[in-house]
Parts: sequence; C-alpha cells; structure tokens
Amino acid sequence: MIDENKQINNTSQQLGEPTEVKQAMKSDFPAQVNFNESGSEVTEQVAGQTNVSGDTAVNSENSVAATEKTGVETAALAELTQQIESVKTQLEERSTQYMRIAADFENYRKRTSKEKEDLELQVKRNTILELLPIVDNFERARSHLKPQSEGEMTMHKSYQGVYKQLVDSLKRLGVSPMRPEGQEFDPNLHEAVMREPTDEHPEGTVLEELVRGYYLGDRVLRHAMVKVAAPKEDTPFAPEDQSSSANS
Repeated sequence: MIDENKQINNTSQQLGEPTEVKQAMKSDFPAQVNFNESGSEVTEQVAGQTNVSGDTAVNSENSVAATEKTGVETAALAELTQQIESVKTQLEERSTQYMRIAADFENYRKRTSKEKEDLELQVKRNTILELLPIVDNFERARSHLKPQSEGEMTMHKSYQGVYKQLVDSLKRLGVSPMRPEGQEFDPNLHEAVMREPTDEHPEGTVLEELVRGYYLGDRVLRHAMVKVAAPKEDTPFAPEDQSSSANS
C-alpha cells in the first residue's frame, strides 16, 4: 500500500501534478465515509417522514371516527327530542280531552239534577192541585154549616179534624195560603173576577178573596180569585134638568 502511494507520488512528480491533487486523492476514502453517513441521515429523515405520515393518517382516521360518532349521537339525541315532543303533544291533547269530558260531565250532571228537581216539583204541583178543591170544599162547608145540636157539633169537629190534618200535610209539602185582602191587585198573584165601585178604598185594592190562592215554596201554585175596588161613579144630573125644563 505504501509502495503504491510512493509510485503514485513519483508518477505525479514526473507528470508535474500539483500537490493539491494528491491530497484530494488521499482524501477519497473519508469522502466515501461521509457519503454513507449522509445516506443514513436521509434514511432517518425518510423514516421520520413515514412515521409522521402514519401518525397523521391514524389521527385522521380517529378524527373521522369521532366525527361519525358525534353525528350518530346528535342524530340519536334529535330523535329522542322529537319523541319527547311527540309525547308532550299527546299528553296535552289527552289532558285537554279529559278536561273537556270532565266539563261535559259536570254540565250533564247539573242539567240532569235540574231536570230531576223540575220534574219532582211538577209532580208535586200537579198532585197538590188535585187536592186543593177538597180543601176548598171543606172551607165552604165550614162557612155554611151552623151546627145546632150536640150530634151536629160532633160531626163538625170530626170533619174539621180531617181538614186540619190535610192542611198540615200541605204545609209540610211547602204549601202556604195567600192573604190578599187589603193589598194592591197584582196580576202575577191574583185573578180579578169582580169589581166593586167604592170610595172607601183606592182603586185596585183587593176587597175580598173569593177562591184562596196558594204558594208552593216561593212560586205561585194557584192564583187567588179576588174582588177588586173600582172608582165609584157620580150620579148624572143632566136627565133631571132636561125633564124639569120640559115640564116648564
């Protein structure tokens, strides 16, 4: 090896080559080593870039998977929200329907209760109206009969007891008699069947009750037939004056 170098140097000297060329030739082997080292660095850089690319691809896949998962969760949440809103709407509809049915039932209950009361009152009214003529007959008999003997008095007391029992029964049913004498005539309560001219009472005053009227509670059961006061007419004097003038 040394001999070869010597030969090269001799040859160079003979050819007149400069010393720098020889030094450059001597440095060929180190240059090769540096080249190998540069190749290693390049390999490492390529490997590093490959690793970075792989990491980027993995991160991209993870990001896509996370995005897809978020989209699925969002869709599921939206669907659950829609279902909740639907259930709320159905609940409101059912609540409204229930309130409507409850109100209709309450109105039906009140209406049927009112109809039942009216029916009971009408039946009671019709029944009592059938009994009132019997009461009228008892009252007429009492006003016309004048018992003289002891037997007649006993009979009088007997039917008066029946009359009192009937009147007490009517009172328990809510029947009460009218007392219109001396009051002003009221067409809602009275029925005028007679008029009597008088100057002792104002016009329209009830003078006498001919057929007794009755209340059933606060309603009129039967109007009272009454005699009403009318203004007293003045006696005309014109005919007498005419007759006296004719005689003269």
